[in-house]
Amino acid sequence: MPDYFHGYSVVGLVAVVGVLFVAVAFGANHLLRPVVPTPEKLLTYESGVDPVGEGWAHTQVRFYVYAFLYVIFAVDSVFLFPWATVFAADGFGGTTLVEMFIFLGFLGVGLLYAWKKGVLTWT
Repeated sequence: MPDYFHGYSVVGLVAVVGVLFVAVAFGANHLLRPVVPTPEKLLTYESGVDPVGEGWAHTQVRFYVYAFLYVIFAVDSVFLFPWATVFAADGFGGTTLVEMFIFLGFLGVGLLYAWKKGVLTWT
């Protein structure tokens, strides 16, 4: 039984050390940093440019679509790596091959839909 909990104790010890490391770093930062608030330091800015106008800005939807397409294909790669290891195991070859082609077919249909809608053209 002690061998069973040894792995958990190592993980718990690493987690405690990590939390302590972060707590000590934040505490040292709080103690060592200079605290001199000035109006210039309290002013919001982005990339060194002083703010002009209101804080609300319109963002085009196409950037969200590109991010969404990236997430879809990142998830695709996440599923491909375990599939490659299971495909090499005995008795799983044909089934996993069919499942992966179905999965890639769904991704292909999504890519075709995005292409037909003109999402993939940069304007």
